[in-house]
Amino acid sequence: MNTVKLYLRSMQMLMKSQLQYPVSFLMQTLAQLVMEGGEFMAVLLIVDRFDHLNQWTPGNLYFFFGMMSVTFYLTEIFGRGITGNFPSLVRTGQLDTLLLRPRGIVTQVLCSAVDPRRVACVAVGVAALILGSRQSAVQWTTGKALAMAEAILFGVLLILGLFLIEAIFCIHSVKSIELVNAITYGGRSACQYPVDIFPRPLRLLFTIAAPFALTLHVPSAYILGKPLYGWPAWTAFVSPAAGGVLFLMLYLLFARAMRYYRSTGS
Repeated sequence: MNTVKLYLRSMQMLMKSQLQYPVSFLMQTLAQLVMEGGEFMAVLLIVDRFDHLNQWTPGNLYFFFGMMSVTFYLTEIFGRGITGNFPSLVRTGQLDTLLLRPRGIVTQVLCSAVDPRRVACVAVGVAALILGSRQSAVQWTTGKALAMAEAILFGVLLILGLFLIEAIFCIHSVKSIELVNAITYGGRSACQYPVDIFPRPLRLLFTIAAPFALTLHVPSAYILGKPLYGWPAWTAFVSPAAGGVLFLMLYLLFARAMRYYRSTGS
Protein backbone atom coordinates (compact mmCIF):
# COMPACT_ATOMS: atom_id res chain seq x y z
CA MET A 1 0.00 0.00 0.00
CA ASN A 2 2.86 2.39 0.77
CA THR A 3 4.26 1.70 -2.67
CA VAL A 4 0.96 2.68 -4.29
CA LYS A 5 0.85 5.90 -2.25
CA LEU A 6 4.44 6.67 -3.25
CA TYR A 7 3.63 6.13 -6.91
CA LEU A 8 0.48 8.29 -6.80
CA ARG A 9 2.34 11.04 -4.93
CA SER A 10 5.15 10.94 -7.48
CA MET A 11 2.68 11.14 -10.36
CA GLN A 12 0.99 14.13 -8.73
CA MET A 13 4.28 16.03 -8.38
CA LEU A 14 5.41 15.14 -11.91
CA MET A 15 2.08 16.27 -13.36
CA LYS A 16 2.36 19.60 -11.54
CA SER A 17 5.90 20.10 -12.83
CA GLN A 18 4.76 19.38 -16.40
CA LEU A 19 2.03 22.01 -16.09
CA GLN A 20 4.36 24.79 -14.89
CA TYR A 21 4.67 25.90 -18.51
CA PRO A 22 1.05 25.66 -19.71
CA VAL A 23 1.57 27.12 -23.20
CA SER A 24 4.42 24.71 -23.96
CA PHE A 25 2.37 21.82 -22.58
CA LEU A 26 -0.66 22.82 -24.66
CA MET A 27 1.37 23.09 -27.87
CA GLN A 28 3.04 19.74 -27.34
CA THR A 29 -0.29 18.11 -26.52
CA LEU A 30 -1.80 19.54 -29.71
CA ALA A 31 1.16 18.16 -31.65
CA GLN A 32 0.44 14.71 -30.20
CA LEU A 33 -3.21 15.12 -31.15
CA VAL A 34 -2.30 15.96 -34.74
CA MET A 35 0.10 13.00 -35.01
CA GLU A 36 -2.30 10.41 -33.61
CA GLY A 37 -5.24 12.00 -35.39
CA GLY A 38 -3.26 11.66 -38.63
CA GLU A 39 -2.83 7.94 -37.99
CA PHE A 40 -6.55 7.56 -37.41
CA MET A 41 -7.29 9.52 -40.58
CA ALA A 42 -5.04 7.11 -42.49
CA VAL A 43 -7.12 4.21 -41.14
CA LEU A 44 -10.33 6.03 -42.15
CA LEU A 45 -9.02 6.57 -45.69
CA ILE A 46 -7.82 2.97 -46.06
CA VAL A 47 -11.05 1.49 -44.72
CA ASP A 48 -13.10 3.77 -46.97
CA ARG A 49 -11.74 1.82 -49.96
CA PHE A 50 -13.15 -1.51 -48.76
CA ASP A 51 -16.52 -2.80 -47.57
CA HIS A 52 -14.87 -5.32 -45.26
CA LEU A 53 -11.54 -6.97 -44.44
CA ASN A 54 -12.10 -10.70 -43.96
CA GLN A 55 -14.97 -10.77 -41.45
CA TRP A 56 -14.29 -7.26 -40.16
CA THR A 57 -16.35 -4.21 -41.12
CA PRO A 58 -14.98 -0.63 -41.04
CA GLY A 59 -16.57 -0.07 -37.63
CA ASN A 60 -14.83 -3.17 -36.30
CA LEU A 61 -11.46 -1.88 -37.50
CA TYR A 62 -12.02 1.48 -35.81
CA PHE A 63 -12.74 -0.40 -32.58
CA PHE A 64 -9.49 -2.39 -32.80
CA PHE A 65 -7.58 0.84 -33.50
CA GLY A 66 -9.16 2.49 -30.45
CA MET A 67 -8.36 -0.41 -28.13
CA MET A 68 -4.69 -0.39 -29.12
CA SER A 69 -4.37 3.40 -28.94
CA VAL A 70 -5.99 3.72 -25.51
CA THR A 71 -3.93 0.85 -24.08
CA PHE A 72 -0.58 1.84 -25.57
CA TYR A 73 -0.77 5.51 -24.72
CA LEU A 74 -2.04 4.94 -21.18
CA THR A 75 1.13 2.89 -20.76
CA GLU A 76 3.23 5.75 -22.13
CA ILE A 77 1.58 8.26 -19.78
CA PHE A 78 2.19 6.33 -16.57
CA GLY A 79 5.06 4.04 -17.61
CA ARG A 80 7.28 6.70 -19.16
CA GLY A 81 10.02 5.89 -16.67
CA ILE A 82 10.55 2.51 -18.30
CA THR A 83 9.64 3.42 -21.86
CA GLY A 84 11.85 6.49 -22.05
CA ASN A 85 14.03 7.04 -18.99
CA PHE A 86 15.73 3.75 -18.19
CA PRO A 87 18.39 3.78 -20.97
CA SER A 88 19.53 7.28 -19.95
CA LEU A 89 19.61 6.26 -16.27
CA VAL A 90 22.00 3.43 -17.14
CA ARG A 91 24.08 5.49 -19.56
CA THR A 92 24.57 8.41 -17.18
CA GLY A 93 25.08 6.28 -14.08
CA GLN A 94 22.03 7.72 -12.31
CA LEU A 95 20.70 4.21 -11.79
CA ASP A 96 23.37 3.84 -9.09
CA THR A 97 21.49 6.27 -6.84
CA LEU A 98 18.30 4.23 -7.14
CA LEU A 99 20.11 1.16 -5.86
CA LEU A 100 20.77 2.96 -2.56
CA ARG A 101 17.10 3.60 -1.85
CA PRO A 102 14.76 1.21 0.02
CA ARG A 103 12.42 0.61 -2.91
CA GLY A 104 12.43 -1.72 -5.90
CA ILE A 105 14.13 -0.49 -9.05
CA VAL A 106 11.01 -0.88 -11.22
CA THR A 107 8.92 1.11 -8.73
CA GLN A 108 11.47 3.93 -8.60
CA VAL A 109 11.87 4.03 -12.39
CA LEU A 110 8.09 4.18 -12.85
CA CYS A 111 7.99 7.06 -10.36
CA SER A 112 10.69 8.97 -12.24
CA ALA A 113 8.68 10.19 -15.23
CA VAL A 114 5.19 10.81 -16.58
CA ASP A 115 4.04 12.03 -20.00
CA PRO A 116 0.61 13.72 -19.73
CA ARG A 117 0.90 14.97 -23.34
CA ARG A 118 -0.16 11.50 -24.45
CA VAL A 119 -3.65 12.19 -23.13
CA ALA A 120 -4.37 13.62 -26.58
CA CYS A 121 -3.53 10.24 -28.14
CA VAL A 122 -5.79 8.52 -25.60
CA ALA A 123 -8.57 10.92 -26.58
CA VAL A 124 -8.20 9.91 -30.23
CA GLY A 125 -8.37 6.26 -29.16
CA VAL A 126 -11.53 6.89 -27.15
CA ALA A 127 -13.09 8.64 -30.16
CA ALA A 128 -12.20 5.63 -32.33
CA LEU A 129 -13.77 3.28 -29.76
CA ILE A 130 -16.99 5.28 -29.68
CA LEU A 131 -17.18 5.50 -33.48
CA GLY A 132 -16.33 1.80 -33.86
CA SER A 133 -18.85 0.61 -31.28
CA ARG A 134 -21.63 2.72 -32.83
CA GLN A 135 -20.92 1.60 -36.38
CA SER A 136 -20.64 -2.01 -35.20
CA ALA A 137 -23.93 -1.69 -33.26
CA VAL A 138 -22.35 -3.08 -30.09
CA GLN A 139 -24.92 -3.93 -27.44
CA TRP A 140 -23.04 -3.13 -24.26
CA THR A 141 -23.49 -5.42 -21.26
CA THR A 142 -21.74 -5.73 -17.93
CA GLY A 143 -19.75 -8.67 -19.31
CA LYS A 144 -18.53 -6.71 -22.33
CA ALA A 145 -17.56 -3.71 -20.18
CA LEU A 146 -15.65 -6.06 -17.87
CA ALA A 147 -13.91 -7.68 -20.84
CA MET A 148 -12.80 -4.26 -22.11
CA ALA A 149 -11.49 -3.15 -18.70
CA GLU A 150 -9.63 -6.43 -18.25
CA ALA A 151 -8.12 -6.19 -21.74
CA ILE A 152 -6.85 -2.65 -21.17
CA LEU A 153 -5.43 -3.49 -17.73
CA PHE A 154 -3.52 -6.55 -18.91
CA GLY A 155 -2.63 -4.77 -22.15
CA VAL A 156 -0.83 -2.10 -20.12
CA LEU A 157 1.07 -4.84 -18.28
CA LEU A 158 1.93 -6.52 -21.59
CA ILE A 159 3.36 -3.33 -23.07
CA LEU A 160 5.29 -2.54 -19.88
CA GLY A 161 6.71 -6.04 -20.04
CA LEU A 162 7.80 -5.60 -23.64
CA PHE A 163 9.54 -2.33 -22.72
CA LEU A 164 11.35 -4.22 -19.97
CA ILE A 165 13.08 -6.18 -22.75
CA GLU A 166 14.89 -2.99 -23.76
CA ALA A 167 15.75 -2.33 -20.12
CA ILE A 168 17.25 -5.82 -19.81
CA PHE A 169 19.40 -5.28 -22.89
CA CYS A 170 20.49 -1.86 -21.56
CA ILE A 171 21.81 -3.42 -18.37
CA HIS A 172 24.21 -5.56 -20.43
CA SER A 173 24.95 -3.23 -23.34
CA VAL A 174 24.53 0.27 -21.75
CA LYS A 175 22.93 1.59 -24.96
CA SER A 176 19.32 0.97 -25.94
CA ILE A 177 18.64 -1.65 -28.60
CA GLU A 178 16.52 -0.25 -31.42
CA LEU A 179 15.59 -3.76 -32.56
CA VAL A 180 13.30 -4.01 -29.54
CA ASN A 181 11.16 -1.24 -31.06
CA ALA A 182 10.15 -3.68 -33.79
CA ILE A 183 8.11 -5.52 -31.15
CA THR A 184 6.89 -2.54 -29.09
CA TYR A 185 6.15 0.32 -31.49
CA GLY A 186 6.01 -2.07 -34.44
CA GLY A 187 3.57 -4.24 -32.55
CA ARG A 188 1.42 -1.18 -31.82
CA SER A 189 1.25 -0.27 -35.50
CA ALA A 190 0.54 -3.82 -36.68
CA CYS A 191 -1.94 -4.75 -33.96
CA GLN A 192 -4.14 -1.74 -34.57
CA TYR A 193 -5.71 -4.22 -36.99
CA PRO A 194 -7.10 -7.68 -36.11
CA VAL A 195 -4.34 -10.25 -36.09
CA ASP A 196 -6.13 -12.79 -38.30
CA ILE A 197 -5.62 -10.62 -41.40
CA PHE A 198 -1.84 -11.20 -41.27
CA PRO A 199 0.23 -14.15 -42.59
CA ARG A 200 0.78 -17.10 -40.28
CA PRO A 201 4.28 -16.05 -39.04
CA LEU A 202 2.96 -12.69 -37.84
CA ARG A 203 -0.09 -14.31 -36.27
CA LEU A 204 2.21 -16.59 -34.29
CA LEU A 205 4.44 -13.66 -33.28
CA PHE A 206 1.56 -11.57 -31.96
CA THR A 207 -0.26 -14.51 -30.38
CA ILE A 208 2.62 -16.29 -28.64
CA ALA A 209 5.79 -14.15 -28.43
CA ALA A 210 4.12 -10.75 -27.97
CA PRO A 211 0.52 -11.78 -27.23
CA PHE A 212 -1.38 -8.68 -28.33
CA ALA A 213 -3.92 -11.01 -29.93
CA LEU A 214 -4.66 -12.82 -26.66
CA THR A 215 -4.64 -9.69 -24.54
CA LEU A 216 -6.51 -7.22 -26.77
CA HIS A 217 -7.91 -8.87 -29.88
CA VAL A 218 -9.77 -11.81 -28.36
CA PRO A 219 -11.74 -9.55 -25.94
CA SER A 220 -12.33 -6.98 -28.70
CA ALA A 221 -13.69 -9.67 -31.03
CA TYR A 222 -15.96 -10.91 -28.22
CA ILE A 223 -17.32 -7.38 -27.68
CA LEU A 224 -17.95 -7.07 -31.43
CA GLY A 225 -19.74 -10.44 -31.50
CA LYS A 226 -17.24 -12.04 -33.88
CA PRO A 227 -15.10 -14.49 -31.87
CA LEU A 228 -11.47 -14.52 -33.02
CA TYR A 229 -10.28 -17.93 -34.28
CA GLY A 230 -13.80 -19.21 -33.53
CA TRP A 231 -12.94 -19.50 -29.82
CA PRO A 232 -15.79 -19.68 -27.25
CA ALA A 233 -16.88 -16.52 -25.46
CA TRP A 234 -15.33 -17.41 -22.09
CA THR A 235 -11.82 -17.14 -23.57
CA ALA A 236 -12.30 -13.36 -23.76
CA PHE A 237 -12.08 -13.29 -19.94
CA VAL A 238 -9.11 -15.66 -19.67
CA SER A 239 -6.80 -14.86 -22.58
CA PRO A 240 -5.96 -11.26 -21.45
CA ALA A 241 -4.08 -12.79 -18.50
CA ALA A 242 -1.35 -13.63 -21.04
CA GLY A 243 -0.26 -9.99 -20.74
CA GLY A 244 0.14 -10.33 -16.99
CA VAL A 245 2.04 -13.61 -17.34
CA LEU A 246 4.45 -12.08 -19.86
CA PHE A 247 5.02 -9.07 -17.60
CA LEU A 248 5.79 -11.35 -14.64
CA MET A 249 8.24 -13.42 -16.69
CA LEU A 250 10.07 -10.35 -17.98
CA TYR A 251 10.08 -8.74 -14.54
CA LEU A 252 11.84 -11.82 -13.16
CA LEU A 253 14.33 -11.69 -16.04
CA PHE A 254 14.88 -8.00 -15.31
CA ALA A 255 15.52 -8.73 -11.63
CA ARG A 256 18.01 -11.41 -12.65
CA ALA A 257 19.73 -9.04 -15.09
CA MET A 258 20.14 -6.43 -12.33
CA ARG A 259 22.48 -8.85 -10.55
CA TYR A 260 24.93 -8.29 -13.40
CA TYR A 261 24.56 -4.51 -13.50
CA ARG A 262 27.86 -2.62 -13.53
CA SER A 263 27.93 1.16 -13.19
CA THR A 264 29.14 3.21 -16.15
CA GLY A 265 30.96 5.46 -13.67
CA SER A 266 29.56 8.61 -15.31
